Amino acid sequence: MNISPYKSSDKEEIKHLFTRVFSDSENTSEGKLIVNLAFDLLNNTDPQDLFAFTACENEKIMGCIIFSKLMFDTPINAFILSPVAIDTEHQGRGIGQALINYGINQLKQADIELVFTYGDLNFYSKVGFEQITQEVAQAPFHLSQPEGWLCQSLIGNKIPHLKGTSRCVQALNHVELW
Repeated sequence: MNISPYKSSDKEEIKHLFTRVFSDSENTSEGKLIVNLAFDLLNNTDPQDLFAFTACENEKIMGCIIFSKLMFDTPINAFILSPVAIDTEHQGRGIGQALINYGINQLKQADIELVFTYGDLNFYSKVGFEQITQEVAQAPFHLSQPEGWLCQSLIGNKIPHLKGTSRCVQALNHVELW
């Protein structure tokens, strides 16, 4: 397996990956929502505010992960992991964890201080995320499942309390994603 930064030429294959994964695991409308998010992030987010990586085997994309800028009133360099997709046929082989760990290492090299995600604590805790509350860091929108608000310090410090509101990139700036 080869993990590397995504290439612009991979956008259509990434779109098909997200469509298959989220239509299979959720439903068609959920799949469309996540596909549109991934495609919007890759097409319309300032490259300085985006990190995306793919996992390939035999030149076929098996997984993709996207991180985008998350801004707070408190000055801190933070990104959010969302979305991630692993081809259904390849799930359960550690590809997701490998992609996340690779991405986090790239964020560390870029001097990112915190990485957030909104998802399953049982999965994301395996790669260093911990559950936080809105009092520690406010999400950009009301969370339908607040127990899924997670963070990881990339500089070895305790996660600081971040005062004020947060803002995400335009592609994530939709209440139905939260």
